[in-house]
Amino acid sequence: MPDSRPLTVLCLASDVKGHAFIRECHRLGCRVLVVTRQMHADGDWPREAIAQMYFMPSLLRREDLLKGVSWLARREVIDRVVALDDFDVEQAALLREHLRVPGMGDTTARYFRDKLAMRVRAQEEGILVPEFVHALNDAAIARFAKEVPLPWVLKPRSEGSAAGILKLWSADELWQRLDELGDQRSFHLIERFVPGDVYHVDAIVSEMEVPFIVTSRYGKPPLDVMSGGGLFVTRTLPADAPDSRETASLTRQLVNALGLVRGVTHTEFICSRDDGRFYFLETAARVGGAHIAEVVEAATGVNLWVEWARIEVGGGKAPYRAPTPRAESAGIVLSLARQEWPDTSRYDDPEIVWRLRRPNHAGLIVASRDSARVDALLDAYSRRFYEDFFASGPGLARVER
Repeated sequence: MPDSRPLTVLCLASDVKGHAFIRECHRLGCRVLVVTRQMHADGDWPREAIAQMYFMPSLLRREDLLKGVSWLARREVIDRVVALDDFDVEQAALLREHLRVPGMGDTTARYFRDKLAMRVRAQEEGILVPEFVHALNDAAIARFAKEVPLPWVLKPRSEGSAAGILKLWSADELWQRLDELGDQRSFHLIERFVPGDVYHVDAIVSEMEVPFIVTSRYGKPPLDVMSGGGLFVTRTLPADAPDSRETASLTRQLVNALGLVRGVTHTEFICSRDDGRFYFLETAARVGGAHIAEVVEAATGVNLWVEWARIEVGGGKAPYRAPTPRAESAGIVLSLARQEWPDTSRYDDPEIVWRLRRPNHAGLIVASRDSARVDALLDAYSRRFYEDFFASGPGLARVER
C-alpha cells in the first residue's frame, strides 16, 4: 500500500538559520523536525512550521548525535536529513549513512567540507588551484617551501569561511606554526597565497545539472576582512559579464567533479592579480551566509532556501524547474557597529530593499536594474559606514560567507 503519511524532514542546525527552508517544507506538507544546540533553544525559529524541536549541547559529537537521532527514529520515520549550517554537512551525511536515508553520503560530503579533498579532486579534473601541500609529510612540505614563492597560507581543512587561516611570510614561521599544531597539523594544508579579487558563485543543483547560478564579487577579500578588519561588501554581477560566464562554467565543472546530485552550492574563486586567471578556493553544499541569500533574491527574485527545500522534498522523482530570474543587480554592505542598535534611517535611497536588525551590526542591501547605480551606492555607503557605525572586533570575522 502507498504510504500516505507526510514526508518527515530532519534539519540539523548548529546556528539559527534556514527559516525560509523550514517554512517551504511545511508549506509543501512536510513534518519538519529541528535538532539544534541547547544555546539556541530560545532562538527566533519559525516555530509555526516546526513539528518538534530537539536540543543537544553540541552537534559535533558524532556518537552522541548518532545515538540521539537513532533514539528519535524509534518513533519517527525520517525521510530526509538536511544540514542548514556548514558545520552540519558531515554530520548530516553520517546520519544518512547510518539511517539509510537518501542523499549525500560521507564520501561526497568530504568534498564539500574538507579543503584538502576538494582541492585534490578539482585539480584531478583540470580545475586551476593554487599550489598546495598537505601539512603532513616533512619532505613534501620542505619541497613545497623550496619551490613555491612566499607568502603562503596555513588553512584548517574543515573550518568554515576564512576562520583559522594564517598568512605566513617565511619558512621558519611555517615550521614554528606546524610545531605548535602538534598532532593537529595533519588537519591542515599549506597553500600559495594568490592576491586578487575574490568571487562567490551561488547555485542550485538538481540531478547534477545547474539550472540557476549567479556570480558575485566581494568588495574586499574575506581573508583581508578576517585578518585586518573592515566591512563585508559583496555585489552581484550581470550574467553576461565575462567573469560571470567563466566562473559559472567552472562551477558546473566542479559540481560534476565533486558529485553533488541535488541541493545548493556556495563556491569561491580568486582572479589572480598576476596572471588574470581564476583559481578555485573552496566550495560548500549549503546557502552562503552573511545574508548572501537575501542579496541573490534582491537581484533575481529567487530564494535559494525555498528552491533548496523544493528540491530536497522532490528527491529527484519529479523534474525540477528553476524560476525565471530577474536581471537586476544587488549588493550588501555589512559592519560591526559601535552602537547597540545603529540607526540607518538617514540612509533613505529608494534602492534600499533590506535593513539588518541585529545588535551591534549595521547592514543594508540595495538593488537596481542599473548595476552602476548599485556600485555607486555600495561605495558611498561603505565610506559612510566607517564614519557612522564601524567598530573592529572578532564578531564580523566570524561572519560565515
